[in-house]
Amino acid sequence: MRHLRVIKTLLVAGMALFAGLVSYNNIVDYGSNYAFVEHVLTMDTTFEGNQLKSRAIESTFLHNLFYWLIIASEGLVSLLCLLGAINMLKALTQDKTQFNQAKKLASIGLFVGIILWFTGFMTIGAEWFLMWQSPIWNGQEGAFRFIVILFLTLGFINQYEDASN
Repeated sequence: MRHLRVIKTLLVAGMALFAGLVSYNNIVDYGSNYAFVEHVLTMDTTFEGNQLKSRAIESTFLHNLFYWLIIASEGLVSLLCLLGAINMLKALTQDKTQFNQAKKLASIGLFVGIILWFTGFMTIGAEWFLMWQSPIWNGQEGAFRFIVILFLTLGFINQYEDASN
């Protein structure tokens, strides 16, 4: 077995586990992070006198819809990375072309995670709904950590493979 292929496979499997746990936790302890989504969307803890509060969403239905979209996206990241890791594991001893093809679902899963945490949390949550202004309901640091890990994993698993790998 090639050690870098094993490392790549385990990193993708780790991301599947991480996203699966996040999704599972959000379903089982729905209320905890629902409160987060609700506060971000209602913009009730942004700076006083904020001129952008017209963006706030007060609908409980939409709060739940946004939250379920987040949970479904986390579940999709987990599923795609799990299937990608399984495909990569099956292709560990195959040639470069076959191993590269086996990384497709993993790459898509990591990309979906980047879209979720970068576009969903950093762009929509932090900038559109001004989550960065909230001293309590600010998920930028956590989202940034996830984005960095996802990007680094995506870049690493797709590195060129030479004969020594």
